[in-house]
Amino acid sequence: MSPVLIALLIPFLGTALGSAFVFFMKREMPPLLQKVLLGFASGVMVAASVWSLIIPSIEMGSGAAAVIPPAVGLLAGFAFLLLIDYITPHIHPVGGPEGPESRLSRTTKLALAVTIHNFPEGMAVGVAIAGALTADFNMAGALALSLGIAIQNVPEGAIISMPLRAEGNSRWRSFGIGALSGIVEPVGGALVLFLATSILGIMPYMLAFAAGAMLYVVVEELVPEYSQGEHSNMARSDSPSASS
Repeated sequence: MSPVLIALLIPFLGTALGSAFVFFMKREMPPLLQKVLLGFASGVMVAASVWSLIIPSIEMGSGAAAVIPPAVGLLAGFAFLLLIDYITPHIHPVGGPEGPESRLSRTTKLALAVTIHNFPEGMAVGVAIAGALTADFNMAGALALSLGIAIQNVPEGAIISMPLRAEGNSRWRSFGIGALSGIVEPVGGALVLFLATSILGIMPYMLAFAAGAMLYVVVEELVPEYSQGEHSNMARSDSPSASS
C-alpha cells in the first residue's frame, strides 16, 4: 500500500477504532484514557503543524515577504474553523457545556459536529501530502500529521457509537454510524490531492491554512477537553510537546 493511501486512511481508521469500543466496553471510555489520548494527539498535531506545514510554507518564499503567505494562511485556517464552530452544533464530549436546547438529540448533534469538523482535518492531511508530492517535502511529516489526527479521532468515534448503543441501537449499527462520521476525512484529503496541480501556486497559503485549522482544533477543542476535572496533568505529561 502506498504512503499516500496510508496517510489518507489513517484518520478514518482512528475514528473506526474508537467506534469499535462499543463492542467491548459497556460504558463510556474511561476519562483518564480519553485525556491521555487527547494530550498525546495535541503534541503530535502541534509538532506536525509546525515542522510539516508552517516551516515548509515559509521556506517556499524568499526574503522578508516569505512570512506573508504563512501568516495569511494561518489566520484563514483559524477563521474557517471558527466559522464552522459558529454555524454547527458544538458539544464538548468530556462533560462540557451542552449549549441551548435543540430539537436534535445530543448524539445526533455530536455526530454532525464530529463529521463536519473531520472534513477540514482530512483536507489538512491532503495538503501535507500534496506538499510532499509536489514540493519535495518529507512524506514522514504528512504521516505524522495523519497519525496525530487519528489518535484524536479515537475518542471522537467512541463518543458517537457508545451513546448510540445506550439509546438502544445494535452494536453494529452504533459502530457503523460512528465509523462513517470519519469517512469525510479521506474524501477531503483526496479532493485536495485531485486539485493539487491547480493549487500549486498557492501551496504556501494552503499549508499554513491547514496548520491554522489543526492548531485551532488543538487550542479550542483538545486542550479544554483534557484540562477538565481529574487527571488533567496526565494528559499534559503524555503530550510530546510538553517534554520538548
